[in-house]
Amino acid sequence: MSYCNLMKSLTSAFRNMYGVSRFHHTTPVACCFSETLSGEKYTDPFKIGWRDLKGLYEDIRKELFISTAELREMSEYHFDGKGKAFRPIIVVLMARACNIHHNNARNVQASQRAIALIAEMIHTASLVHDDIIDDASSRRGKHTVNKIWGEKKAVLAGDLILSAASIALARIGNTTVISILTQVIEDLVRGEFLQLGSKENENERFAHYLEKTFKKTASLIANSCKAVSVLGCPDPAVHEIAYQYGKNVGIAFQLIDDVLDFTSCSEQMGKPTSADLKLGLATGPVLFACQQFPEMNAMIMRRFGSPGDVDRALQYVLQSDGVQQTTYLAQRYCHKAVSEISKLRPSPERDALIQLSEMVLTRDK
Repeated sequence: MSYCNLMKSLTSAFRNMYGVSRFHHTTPVACCFSETLSGEKYTDPFKIGWRDLKGLYEDIRKELFISTAELREMSEYHFDGKGKAFRPIIVVLMARACNIHHNNARNVQASQRAIALIAEMIHTASLVHDDIIDDASSRRGKHTVNKIWGEKKAVLAGDLILSAASIALARIGNTTVISILTQVIEDLVRGEFLQLGSKENENERFAHYLEKTFKKTASLIANSCKAVSVLGCPDPAVHEIAYQYGKNVGIAFQLIDDVLDFTSCSEQMGKPTSADLKLGLATGPVLFACQQFPEMNAMIMRRFGSPGDVDRALQYVLQSDGVQQTTYLAQRYCHKAVSEISKLRPSPERDALIQLSEMVLTRDK
């Protein structure tokens, strides 16, 4: 397939998010933003975003205030300011970009900032629950909640964070926004169920992987972006732009996370690498590698459960171009995100969102 035809096919495929499995790129991967952003002044998304997020973790801990000391300690454990705060940054940048687009308003509304807190709380609750399901022992360079306090108490801590997020969401008082963000909770659960299953057919398997990736990772980003756009602008077209940007950046973020599971060391990631294979999960690099090494199909179907499967699968991935293909796919999603956000009126926040999409591709942890 020629490069031009591939581009046309991928563009068409993005209209159906789960139709990309049959495309296999055979040319070297190159960053798709170097030309797009060359000549433009660099905008640091985190520097701009943190202007509206001062006291973020203190405010979250206030939402979690409870009298029981142990439960409070468990619930606050991951709100120590050492996370990337990737989701809150996107949310406040999108809020400002939409506000400026609508009526040139330069401030973030209190309700929009609250969405940033809620997004981080939902995300953290999902991490606590994921670590229980995966029996993980480390997260962000320290022991997990379930490792320290046990599984039963960790379940309750995750539930408590979700309940606090729900109360904060109800206080906003906008039924449309409440409906948008409650969809995230459903998607997280459905995504986890998708991750527990697998498909025999190769094309179905890739579609299954991308749907799981959207529900577990991208839905929160997409719907949080949409929520702040609803609060700041009445135009449904802007709501769709915000949603599409968040969806595409979110999928790209997880694709790169799946790449880093094969290419980064544990110290960089703050959690064990090659963890997905050990959990029986076939992510993008594995699925692309399987196209070159069909013998991986049997390993995928038994979820790398036989002795030596994990090591053999790792070698197949490293011998294939699975990492490069997954990176290329992430670039296509980021390109789509940039295309969407570029429809908004120019602003420092819009440019920061463009820059953030490139940072998603170049991060190493």
